[in-house]
Amino acid sequence: MNQHFDIVVVGAGPAGLNAAQAAAREGATVALLDDNPRVGGQIWRQGPGHPPQVPLQELLAALQTQTRVAHLPSTRVIAPLGPRGLLLESAEHGAVSISYDRLILATGARERLLPFAGWTLPGVTGAGALQALVKGGMPVRGERIVIAGSGPLLIAALATVRAAGARVVAVVEQASALEVARFGVSLFGEPAKLRQAVVMTRGFAGVRYWTGSIVRKADGAGRVERVTIRRGRQESTLDCDRVACGYGLVPNITLAQALGCAISEAGEIIVDGEQRTSVGGVLAAGECTGVGGEELARVEGELAGLSASGASASRISANRTALHAQRARWQRFARHVEAAFSLQAAARTPPDDATLLCRCEDVSFGDVRAYPDWREAKLHTRCGMGACQGRVCGAAASLYFGWQAAAPRPPFSPAQIGTLMAAGEEQPSVE
Repeated sequence: MNQHFDIVVVGAGPAGLNAAQAAAREGATVALLDDNPRVGGQIWRQGPGHPPQVPLQELLAALQTQTRVAHLPSTRVIAPLGPRGLLLESAEHGAVSISYDRLILATGARERLLPFAGWTLPGVTGAGALQALVKGGMPVRGERIVIAGSGPLLIAALATVRAAGARVVAVVEQASALEVARFGVSLFGEPAKLRQAVVMTRGFAGVRYWTGSIVRKADGAGRVERVTIRRGRQESTLDCDRVACGYGLVPNITLAQALGCAISEAGEIIVDGEQRTSVGGVLAAGECTGVGGEELARVEGELAGLSASGASASRISANRTALHAQRARWQRFARHVEAAFSLQAAARTPPDDATLLCRCEDVSFGDVRAYPDWREAKLHTRCGMGACQGRVCGAAASLYFGWQAAAPRPPFSPAQIGTLMAAGEEQPSVE
């Protein structure tokens, strides 16, 4: 299968969906691909008992009227092909090569997992990961759950698991009570966000909400049974059936790095006012350009779609002022979130040497601590060479040691031999 499109959008979350809709509305042929079987990304994840939310329903209804949009679900990018092509692996079609005039990266972000003793026990997941599992149909009714880490995602996870019948034992936030209170006050400037917070925290009474606290270790025979929380100089142990621990999000920039896009020191794709990257023909929108939430992602996706479509200057100009104002508004809100939940010293302190850093290859903190950088640690210990290709341990090592991970090399995900063979057999033509 070899096709050419005016625009290829990688990622079908809020940014990607809005980009595809805007571009198709201007007459461009669009391929919208995502590695999930359903559109929506992490923010609008669907599943049994979790139908599409209203904003997603509206976007899907609009996209269904667009005959120029080809949706490729359960499809992963394996490698770039030539100057403007991609090798994909599709659950339905197998190896697929496509070419494009413009590419929009809407690859989102992934959860930052910070290791602690016992973090590899069954029953320990990320906070966002637990949300995804519950929305995917995993039963948690009656289970005792501790949600920990940092940021608004913890409250979203709380709402999801309580709606599924779980008992939340505690929410453990590493940010200080003062910073959390300041963030709460800032919500009064964004009524929509305030209403959202009120809905998610409904029934919050009776749940421990510990600020300035982190998970120190998890224990259990065969699976997690209890978790120890460090609160300042004191420690408390809570019995539980699950621990969901996530310290914010990390932009997913693998494909952008492979294409040569400029990346900021904060690990975000650098874009200009029209969402264009440093590489010609490549744009980016959403969390991969900086974590900012659904509203910011949607605005950036709209701007990227309009820019990539080559819409007339008058059409873009008519929307530009309003879109830029909305983007600035939600960027300000994102900065409030970042300031309130920035990781404090306790969260930035590496665990003891016996704790695993790389769970794929069983590499501990003690194994890597002597090395000066990621490359040396990888060469001597195989850290980052497992199935996740350093996506988990690389982010942790970057935070703890200041190491910069090496540029990714294809294949970006495990792929079938037939898919890799297809890369050498056929290169997409660029029209």
